[in-house]
Amino acid sequence: MSNRVELGQTLPDTRESQAWHAKAQRLIPAQCQTLAKGPTQYVDGVAPKYLVHGRGCRVWDVDGNEFIDLTMGVGPLVLGYGHPEVDQAVSDQLKQGVVFSLVHPLEVEVAEQLNRLVPGAECIRYSKTGADVTSAAVRLARAYTGRERVLCSGYHGWHDWYIGTSSRDRGVPRSQRLEVQTFQHGNIEQLEALLDDQVACVILEPVLFDAPNPDFLRRAKRATERAGALLVFDEMWTGFRVALGGAQARYDVTADLATFSKAVANGLPLSVLTGRRDVMQLLEEEVFFFTTFGGEALSLAAAKATLSELERLDVPQVLAERGAWLADEYNRLASSKGLDFTRAMGLPARTLVSFHAERVDPLLAKSF
Repeated sequence: MSNRVELGQTLPDTRESQAWHAKAQRLIPAQCQTLAKGPTQYVDGVAPKYLVHGRGCRVWDVDGNEFIDLTMGVGPLVLGYGHPEVDQAVSDQLKQGVVFSLVHPLEVEVAEQLNRLVPGAECIRYSKTGADVTSAAVRLARAYTGRERVLCSGYHGWHDWYIGTSSRDRGVPRSQRLEVQTFQHGNIEQLEALLDDQVACVILEPVLFDAPNPDFLRRAKRATERAGALLVFDEMWTGFRVALGGAQARYDVTADLATFSKAVANGLPLSVLTGRRDVMQLLEEEVFFFTTFGGEALSLAAAKATLSELERLDVPQVLAERGAWLADEYNRLASSKGLDFTRAMGLPARTLVSFHAERVDPLLAKSF
């Protein structure tokens, strides 16, 4: 029998989580592979650290406690844990094989789906993580334009070209850091001032938290065209959520290149690079972007089923409705309990919970 955790009741027993954490501290630096899932993100001794099972929107930890998962695997589980059609597709493919010595037809089948759904997806390539394809997009842009500078706004992965802009830049060559500059999201004047004839591309997340001003995306497109640079949309969060065709479809702005992961395969590891044929064709010979597991069949089978289900169920509309309800109810509940330091915010397709530490002791805010 699981222990359902209810707001306002006693805290969950997390002793088993703590025991696993103690083992991990000896063996695994940072005790996790994904920072947003790590033990530093939650209150030690109160929140669970290890999950072992999920179904729909619910998860169970190693102690048997049951929770509703707001982040859904930090983004990938757009259809929920254990979605039957996706699980069946993966199970069927597992019986046939996972990795082969030649190309599998699923590579073409999924590419056909993406070509139909995503604006500007004239050509498609696959990899395993979002960082893979954002790095590939930057390399392509540099090759296509013959330039090296990159302007970015958002989070684009752990590779040198991007993480050198952060405070955790140790180990990144100084030469890499000099070629990449960040700009404030939505600040078109700053972006236009930074664009010159040395910029290869502007890469940005179309949406950070709240809906962007569509005029910003349109003006960013025009500004990059005038400068002879490429515009790259990092659609890890917006892809297949804000619309079936992502932010490009939702805001009617088509980037030169676009990158996707997270929701595309409902939890299986797959990332996608899409874009203009004349740019993407550099991957034929001039630009190297190949990896052993790029065409791994389980993830492609999951993607084929996921994309079909997203379309059949009109998932972006479902997310918009449920996300709005979730935010409204969270904010109503917080207000009713006098917790004015926390609010639900963001696009309904990506509802976030924020805490305003200036209104309350930071430890109390994080402990809520």
